[in-house]
Amino acid sequence: MAGTLTWLGHAAFRLDTPGGKRIYVDPWLSGPTVPEHERSPERVDLIALTHGHSDHVGETIALYKRFSCPVVALVELRGWLAGRGLDDNMALAPNKGGTVAVDGIRITLTDAHHSSSSDDGAYLGEPAGLVIELEDGTTVYFAGDTNAFMDMQLIGRIYEPDVAVLPIGDHFTMGPREAAVALELLGVKRCVPCHYGTFPLLHGTPAELRELAPGVEIADLEPGGSVEL
Repeated sequence: MAGTLTWLGHAAFRLDTPGGKRIYVDPWLSGPTVPEHERSPERVDLIALTHGHSDHVGETIALYKRFSCPVVALVELRGWLAGRGLDDNMALAPNKGGTVAVDGIRITLTDAHHSSSSDDGAYLGEPAGLVIELEDGTTVYFAGDTNAFMDMQLIGRIYEPDVAVLPIGDHFTMGPREAAVALELLGVKRCVPCHYGTFPLLHGTPAELRELAPGVEIADLEPGGSVEL
């Protein structure tokens, strides 16, 4: 069985893996574009976070308390969450370049260029990207909130992602113009855009990216829509 990737809105995703695991990435499930039926999951097996902004951490603490699921996040962010109800398992708190294995899923933290803090200004470490390798070897790269940067070439070379999940909204992250260059640097041929359309400021669109990245399959999903991996 192939895995599926579901865009829940903004930068929140659900990964249903070939082995039957359900992974949530940056689960801001109360976001304004998240479909009503996706706001209260019936199951969460694993959560992975890119950085500490509230539109990415989202409902992580509530989901952990409900499902007792592992949460993988950069060491400073993981420590901050541990002070708010999560366990303090350092095995789930890597830094960039580190890999965590959970039930056949491998999650590696990569570089990202952005910022990371709580709503009250607490420092939560640096932002990160996530390379998630599923049980069948399929690899999905979540760039997180970032601009394009040359080391995306290294991410492509080392991890060879099958699918890249890139922000395209502009203003707080890169827009379609930089995302097209990011795809070139990564060398991927499939892209799922995110972090657009949530608010008027996030005005980039998949159609713009498609024009700028010929030869790349650009998904154009509505929140709640899925692609097969």
